[in-house]
Amino acid sequence: MMEGTYYKEWSAVLDREMEFKVYGHGGVPVLALPARGGRFYDWENNGMPDAAARLLHEGKIQLFCADSIDGESLLAGNESPRRRAEMQEKYFVYLTSELAARIAELNAPESKEKPLIWCVGVDTGAYQAVQCRLRRPRTFAGAMGLSGLYDMGRFLGSAEDDLVLRNAPLAYLPEGIVDAKVFAKAEENHLLLCAGQGGYEEDAQADTRALAAALAAASIPAHCEIWGSDVSHDWYWWGKELNIFAERVFGRDQEKTHA
Repeated sequence: MMEGTYYKEWSAVLDREMEFKVYGHGGVPVLALPARGGRFYDWENNGMPDAAARLLHEGKIQLFCADSIDGESLLAGNESPRRRAEMQEKYFVYLTSELAARIAELNAPESKEKPLIWCVGVDTGAYQAVQCRLRRPRTFAGAMGLSGLYDMGRFLGSAEDDLVLRNAPLAYLPEGIVDAKVFAKAEENHLLLCAGQGGYEEDAQADTRALAAALAAASIPAHCEIWGSDVSHDWYWWGKELNIFAERVFGRDQEKTHA
């Protein structure tokens, strides 16, 4: 099991200490997000850093595994939809402002220019990763969504609420809220979506297909793969997917783009 460096730091946005763990010594910074209700250590416990071991050891990527607050946002069934959306928006701000700034500081402490960050997530973490790329494309250069759940109606309720809409990609993409021109020069591999057809992948497969269609309709490039009937909703397959996609994107020298 690969060893990482543990951090526990105060978040002014969330008004609490947030934990994360870092693997690797340099390269493209990659923000990693856990499955629903998950924790930052789930990536290590399920062998995900090992799935990208070559890239980490060779300094091609540096992995930053974030914590979640799903119990107070997406999974807080005892709270009103508005309150859940408020907490999700706070978490989004934490990821894209506070944690992103800290990632840049740790990844390139002496650089005057902030590095562009990639993000990858599984299950609802895939939703968080895609959100980062679509809503903050100047900070996040790309995203990988593995077995993603993107229909926020099941977690946040109706997108008639403006804050829910802002956090519901399947609802906001048809509304033109995302500026497609920002992604005009982006390659398909800047946004990678994958799901299987095996056990417990029904929702993820449907949501992945729906998101790919919504992105295409919005003229935002993306690459979508639906794997076979043996590919189930679990870490074993997410590790295989990460290995393949990370090698594809980061396995050769990459030019940083702002697309």
